[in-house]
Amino acid sequence: MPYTYGTDEWEQAYQQVTAQRQADESKPYWMGTPEWLMLYEKIVQGDAAYKEAAKTWEGSVVIHILAKPEIGLDEDLYMYMDLWHGACNFMRLVPAEKGSAGDFVITGDYERWKSVMAAELDPVKGMMQGKLKLKGDLPTIVRAVRAAQRLVELVGEVPTKFPDEVSADELAEFKSTVGALRSDFGI
Repeated sequence: MPYTYGTDEWEQAYQQVTAQRQADESKPYWMGTPEWLMLYEKIVQGDAAYKEAAKTWEGSVVIHILAKPEIGLDEDLYMYMDLWHGACNFMRLVPAEKGSAGDFVITGDYERWKSVMAAELDPVKGMMQGKLKLKGDLPTIVRAVRAAQRLVELVGEVPTKFPDEVSADELAEFKSTVGALRSDFGI
């Protein structure tokens, strides 16, 4: 039975699993796993340029990656970023109902998000061109373009293993990891 998101029990278990996975897994981490997201969170939290660029930003941003079963994403993935006036309070993988309720939800397929993470696609331009879909106020995002660009630059600092670039055995490992996270945390 999965933990219930929003409870202290869920948060404590998530933190414990993340710490254990960071200790057990070698870098690069799998894209979108708790240890990958925790490393990204720490990088953003320590970045002075992001803090300055985002000092007027208010609201959560959710990266919504659409399901792609052939690479182990049997269901949509929601990465929730709690951002406030230059602070990155936390980043978590969250259940769909929490992810869908974010202040700004940016949806795209796996390939689009991989392009964003590789700095090949600017997310704001991607939204304006319809390559990424936004739920939220686009003018607000446009006003924070420097902060968005810095987040993209920082995600490039996270050593990342992408599931579409690995062997069949490694892909099976990724699928097992994602399955266990979904089972335990409802994400």
